[in-house]
Amino acid sequence: MRTESPTLIRLEDYRPSDHLIDTVELDVRLHPRETRIVATLALRPNPDGRSDAPLVLDGDDLTLTRLSLDGEILDPAAYSATASALTVHEPPRQPFTLTIETRVDPTANTKLMGLYRSSGVYCTQCEADGFRRITYFLDRPDVMSVYTTRIEADADEAPVLLGNGNLTEAGPAGQGRHYAIWHDPHPKPAYLFALVGGRLDRVSRPFTTMEGRPASLAVYVEPGKSDRAAYALDAIARSMTWDEEAFGRAYDLDVFNVVAVSDFNMGAMENKGLNIFNDKYVLASPDTATDADYAAIERIIAHEYFHNWSGNRVTCRDWFQLCLKEGLTVFRDQEFSSDMRSRAVHRIGEVRTLRARQFPEDAGPLAHPVRPRAYAEINNFYTATVYEKGAEIVRMLRSLIGAAAFRAGMDRYFADNDGRAATVEDFLAAFSAETGRDLSDFARWYERPGTPVVSVEGDYDAAARTYCLRFRQRLAGAEDSPPLVIPIALGLVGEGGPIAAACERVGEGVFVLDRACDEIVFSGVDERPVPSLLRGFSAPVRIEMASSDADRLRLLARDTDAFNRWQAAQSVAMRLIVERTRADAPPAEDAGPDARAFVEALATFLDAEALSDPAFAALVLAMPSEGDVANEIGGDVDPDAVHRARRTLRRQIGQGLGRRLDSLHAAMTDATGAAFSPDAASAGRRALRNAALDLIAAADEVRGGELATTQFAEAATMTDRLAALSTLAAIPGEAREAALRAFGVRYADEPLVLDKWFALQAMIPEDGTISRVAALQGHPAFAITNPNRVRALLGTFAMANPTQFARPDGAGFKLMADAIRTIDGTNPQLAARLLTAFGSWKMLESGRRTQATVTLGEFASAGGLSRDVADILGRTLENG
Repeated sequence: MRTESPTLIRLEDYRPSDHLIDTVELDVRLHPRETRIVATLALRPNPDGRSDAPLVLDGDDLTLTRLSLDGEILDPAAYSATASALTVHEPPRQPFTLTIETRVDPTANTKLMGLYRSSGVYCTQCEADGFRRITYFLDRPDVMSVYTTRIEADADEAPVLLGNGNLTEAGPAGQGRHYAIWHDPHPKPAYLFALVGGRLDRVSRPFTTMEGRPASLAVYVEPGKSDRAAYALDAIARSMTWDEEAFGRAYDLDVFNVVAVSDFNMGAMENKGLNIFNDKYVLASPDTATDADYAAIERIIAHEYFHNWSGNRVTCRDWFQLCLKEGLTVFRDQEFSSDMRSRAVHRIGEVRTLRARQFPEDAGPLAHPVRPRAYAEINNFYTATVYEKGAEIVRMLRSLIGAAAFRAGMDRYFADNDGRAATVEDFLAAFSAETGRDLSDFARWYERPGTPVVSVEGDYDAAARTYCLRFRQRLAGAEDSPPLVIPIALGLVGEGGPIAAACERVGEGVFVLDRACDEIVFSGVDERPVPSLLRGFSAPVRIEMASSDADRLRLLARDTDAFNRWQAAQSVAMRLIVERTRADAPPAEDAGPDARAFVEALATFLDAEALSDPAFAALVLAMPSEGDVANEIGGDVDPDAVHRARRTLRRQIGQGLGRRLDSLHAAMTDATGAAFSPDAASAGRRALRNAALDLIAAADEVRGGELATTQFAEAATMTDRLAALSTLAAIPGEAREAALRAFGVRYADEPLVLDKWFALQAMIPEDGTISRVAALQGHPAFAITNPNRVRALLGTFAMANPTQFARPDGAGFKLMADAIRTIDGTNPQLAARLLTAFGSWKMLESGRRTQATVTLGEFASAGGLSRDVADILGRTLENG
């Protein structure tokens, strides 16, 4: 494990590699403990590099066993080799071949980076810098090479051998072994290298691209689980067809393989032609996967496939440009999911994720620009800012230039940069070339950390029949900097619905705020309107505008923009919850006129629209999360007060909606004997049914518990069974414990389902949860070395149970600190991700802040931390 202090790497210090590698020939002889790798590299000096530079190849925990140059064993005096680097002091000044032999132990590789074994399957993970754990290499994204890989293994242990590209040869290798040779004709950086060897089942189907090229699509899973791979396989084909239609991108190899493994630090990896997936994003059946699981599989399959162009064919020049592949590809997968499902419902989900993950990141000690200027450990920058905010920037660009120009710009970007390692500047240049528009002001979005705030004031002049909107933008830490370019989609809503008012500065419903302060005037306005601002969440900003609940509820009832209708309900609920967190809040039994008016508005909404759009209705009924409320308060947060206030409002809503919830729960029940379908309409019905169940229980725990117990026993799908268990988990008593025991027994042999069981228990907002989580770490199904198990139990506790993680006595902080230290010894990446849970510690009230400070201080003083964890800890303490 690397524990040395990390060196800060800066964007401004970038310079091209002094050497290039045109081709890579790998001979990998798999063995559980002693895998031999022979790498033959065709190198040449880079004309843009230093002509007299030594050749310095990256390594990580490597042992060199042989080294030759142009076929001759190299004199030991001509090079130096350590576990972390191989240096040839005076390499030839013309093209040459370097052959490197290393040995690695896949079984001992608990970091899950480089080559490792997962449940007996050999697999690799090389992004961001894992290839250097396989062989010495120029392990950087701008060194792109053509790879040919020969894989050899014991035929019984690993009958399936997979690599990047196309299979060119296979056969027996003697002594019970066999081999396969894979060739990838497309140059790629080392982080996209992959191989897999193991005993796996295969499901496949043919596909013909829009160019008439046949391709075989296949999903490989653990033996006996092929019946759970059908949805993932179908998602691949739909993704490929969609990318052809939406972006004109066709697939370019003879095969596209997806492999599911059970030990994986990430969700999935887009290696060229051989995507390796965490099995939770591949395996699905009605009895083991929820509707959310099906949607996630569809989205992540699409995301990794879309990387074939936005990330593989066009990669990033350096890791500072990570948003160029990830943010862009998230935008692409969001558009795909919107087309596959309800665009409005999916957009709301995207924004909920952004606000829950990225807004707090922007406001905390780990804040950074979408394109960072410096990093110490790149693994710690696979963040919501790079992914989700990066996607929002691409969405804003499309809003600014229009859909047709955006498609033309994407076509140009792919054409101009195919086979290259590109930068953000290259990306924006393609759109500037197509539109003739200077995008240098827009590019500031990539450089500024933080969430902008747009303050708005409205003024209606009845006599002049005009309505004026005044805007002011601000961004903490950038008060003296030029303003950002912010597209604000908007409209006006009257008593009867949308108002058709004229404003010359609003084009196709979008006003572009590119000044610190600005105003626009609508004419022909015959009544005082309510502005519908940031429609579709057209920019990742916070809007501040004095509005009454009546105005917000008008938007819920009358606006034509689904996002702002949902937002209106959220805003009213947020105000009611925040007010109840104050020390002088009214008694919990007193709903008050504002809460009653809100419930009446929800009732009217449900009566009119619940049956026509159940998925949207379920979202409207879902109150802001405790994390959302804490972020809204911003400082001196008492998680217990937030929990009580939210629980009170949910109880009042449940009581007020009463019979309507009963009717909805019954009406949304799937017809007896109906076949399960993961489609959006069916999932929407289940979502509304379970939202109703949750509010029934919030209003009356006894009755809700009985209804949940019945649903739990009779459920035909994992969605309904887990929803019932989730409702029961919030109600103390034997019914809860009995249901948890029954669920644990039923799915004892289903690790991915048990992850849901672990997570539900980790979220229980009760004092006993600390002891429960500690005990569950000793459960036979829990393994501290498996990222999925750790994220399910410990990650959920830290990220989704604020009352217990941030307990006043500090016990939650200590539980997590002890676990992170243990995990850091074997898997630093996973440990560092868990440590980010402490990122919001400064928002807490003083007593909890003190406890967090003590815990983090003790954690830091103990020493011996990995680079990954030391980086997160340093930034958390320094900026916090």
